[in-house]
Amino acid sequence: MEKNTLQRDDTFVQSGRQGRTDDVIFLMNALEMQDDLATSRWVDFALSLVRGQEGVGQTLHFLFHGSLRQRNVAALYFKRRGWFDELEEALQQGLVDAVQGYAQ
Repeated sequence: MEKNTLQRDDTFVQSGRQGRTDDVIFLMNALEMQDDLATSRWVDFALSLVRGQEGVGQTLHFLFHGSLRQRNVAALYFKRRGWFDELEEALQQGLVDAVQGYAQ
């Protein structure tokens, strides 16, 4: 693995741990800028580290206002936490399909 890739992955993890609004925006933008499986997995993992109210709120924003990829990753975030009210609302609005919304 290249040094730049390792630094990027470390940055993703650090952003997830900090979990601020800007960190979630950074992660979701990375998801859009690089359309590859490795980036998707690292962003998903980094988002799983977001715990604070600020980061959760920004993730919720992406669930309803992000691109399809961003909405799907946000849906997975809320599903893993068992926060089905948010997920159900997005499903009812047609923002996330049921297969993705309930996927592991």
